[in-house]
Amino acid sequence: MLRSACRRAGPSVPGRSSVAIAGPSARPSARATDVSVPSQPSSSHLHRSPTTRISAQSRRISTSVPRASAPSSSGSASKAVARDFSQFDRLETRTFSIISHVDHGKSTLADRLLELTGTIPQDGSNQQVLDKLKVERERGITVKSQAVTMVYDYDGPRDDFISAFDDGFAPKPGRYLLNLIDCPGHVDFSYEVSRSLSACQSALLVVDATQGVQAQSITVFELAKQKDLAIVPVLNKSDLPAADPDRCALQMEEILGIDTTLPGQEPLLISAKTGRGVDSVLRALVERTKPPPGVEDGKLEGREGPSFRALVFDSWYDQYKGVVSLVSIADGAVKKGDRITSCHTGKRYEVLSLGVNSPEMIATDVLRKGQVGWIIANMKDMSEAQIGDTFHLSSEKVEPLEGFAPTVPMVYAGIFPIETTDFLKLEEAIQRLALNDRSVTVQRESSMALGQGCRLGFLGLLHLDVFRQRLEDEYGHAILVTAPSVPYKVTWRDGREEIVSNPIHFPDDSERKGKVTLLEEPMVRGVVRCPEEYTGEIMQLCAEHRGEQLDVSFPPTASAIRSVQMTYRLPLSEIVTDFFDKLKSCSSGFASFEYSEDGYQASDLVKLNFLISNTVLDSLSIIMHRSKVLYNARAWTKKLKDIIPRQQFEVSIQATTGSKVIARETLSAYRKDVTAGLYGGHYERKLKHLNKQKEGKKRLKALGVGRVQIPTEK
Repeated sequence: MLRSACRRAGPSVPGRSSVAIAGPSARPSARATDVSVPSQPSSSHLHRSPTTRISAQSRRISTSVPRASAPSSSGSASKAVARDFSQFDRLETRTFSIISHVDHGKSTLADRLLELTGTIPQDGSNQQVLDKLKVERERGITVKSQAVTMVYDYDGPRDDFISAFDDGFAPKPGRYLLNLIDCPGHVDFSYEVSRSLSACQSALLVVDATQGVQAQSITVFELAKQKDLAIVPVLNKSDLPAADPDRCALQMEEILGIDTTLPGQEPLLISAKTGRGVDSVLRALVERTKPPPGVEDGKLEGREGPSFRALVFDSWYDQYKGVVSLVSIADGAVKKGDRITSCHTGKRYEVLSLGVNSPEMIATDVLRKGQVGWIIANMKDMSEAQIGDTFHLSSEKVEPLEGFAPTVPMVYAGIFPIETTDFLKLEEAIQRLALNDRSVTVQRESSMALGQGCRLGFLGLLHLDVFRQRLEDEYGHAILVTAPSVPYKVTWRDGREEIVSNPIHFPDDSERKGKVTLLEEPMVRGVVRCPEEYTGEIMQLCAEHRGEQLDVSFPPTASAIRSVQMTYRLPLSEIVTDFFDKLKSCSSGFASFEYSEDGYQASDLVKLNFLISNTVLDSLSIIMHRSKVLYNARAWTKKLKDIIPRQQFEVSIQATTGSKVIARETLSAYRKDVTAGLYGGHYERKLKHLNKQKEGKKRLKALGVGRVQIPTEK
């Protein structure tokens, strides 16, 4: 059968065969691209080589079978097509993102989409292809958004096709350029999700068919609706025995407001792990999403150089290539060697290189409207690649694209080098990581005990922990991280308001009486969702953390277990320590928690200081509510007593609020038996040696004030 499809070609380059992938005859010729792949020369055909024409229909069938049994000829052909980037700018585009709750299968679905489009080989070894950071692979979570370009051969609408649009829009058969942006799922990385969605036309809302709509599913759905994206509902893990698609569809209607009975809103039942039904996701992206205006059929009219505008939605630092900007082309086109200007800084740059990710960085000649790719320009400083900036040709003046609102940090912590001489290297590493993650705020600070360091603001505790691990993994820095704190609002008597995130600058009790009129702490509105049997333990946990209950409801679930949803107003300082660990512990891991900021509230706050041998250790200072000061003071002094090594002199460990000592522990000194060598004689001989030892310890203690070393690893 394959022989009947072969035809003789004209003279060609010896040793190469031409494989033409073409759609139906109704498709314009621009959709078919000849791709040359190496082959072994034959002795009987040194000047002629066979040309095999494989239809889009046969390729679709071959990719719909299980991955282990996919024909090798089709797989190699699709891989060859995916690697030819010369015609990418002439294809009709779709830009989409994958959004969902944590562990609902975003990264696994992305792997299957890349395999079906021939972007990566179908050898069964692909796991978290787009999770490239070491911390992502170790923790099994997505931290950074990743963009990748794919080519999909669409064979046209099927017989039961119903348009999702009022004008009856139906895509034509042919090849389409799909730009995938994989987003994180954790609430701490919502800024990554928000700016990535700004470059998209549609979003795949992935929901676990065994768990249903979760807290973060609602959050990312609302972000996508704010960007006016087309939503494609996807029910993953539908092959599991516990899956209940009907209940999940009911949840989508009642919680998210998605009418699953309308054309274009039906949930797609898939299994990303096995690949079952994933081909329908690619079809839905083409059929349920319209192309950007002016990109229909991949036409070039209006997509040349003039009126070029590109939105910078991500950037990172490459130690060999410098600053790399990830852009979404909104208008026109840009080529290598063009002069571009930043709307934010007004500085001009020359485009040194550009291209797309598929999934590795591939250089191309041009990027046109509708494409997502990267640009390397001669940027001198890392701060010049501003997230939300607009690039345009230097010879034109254009209206800037809508950028991103700056984020407000929720958690602050100090980061210090273990060796004080490494501060400059640490600061440079922090700035490079902050370029890659613009939700982090950085400012210098100094500590009497720890020396020079940086005060960083994060969106949550996981965000802080991931940033710390990336500093250690990618830059090899051994660092000290102080206890996390939150921003408090101080109103002074002269009417001035100040946000204080560093406990060093927080007023003491003695200073408050004459200078401060009001102290406020940040509040959050938290939603806890758990099985009904754990309601009592979670209500007690929230009460212990000064939570105020606002609402209790019983939403429909995708399983037979009845769940309860509780809304609380909690102080942010209460949930940035061990709240999540306690929540998972008391609910056996079934509870989920999501929060959003909810303004400030007046509170009775105090600063807890710690003194080691009468010397204040400012790096351990904590701001907390007065009702919890005594308990924390006793716990911390006992812990410090356990970890501080004994000295040759007595060490006092004190916890104070203002000038009042509320907890104290004493670390006894080492003592040598100086009378061991005395045998008999008058007791004054022993007393003389003991007094001499006492005087020596007094001098040693005077010299040792402030020099007690606290082990940092504990």
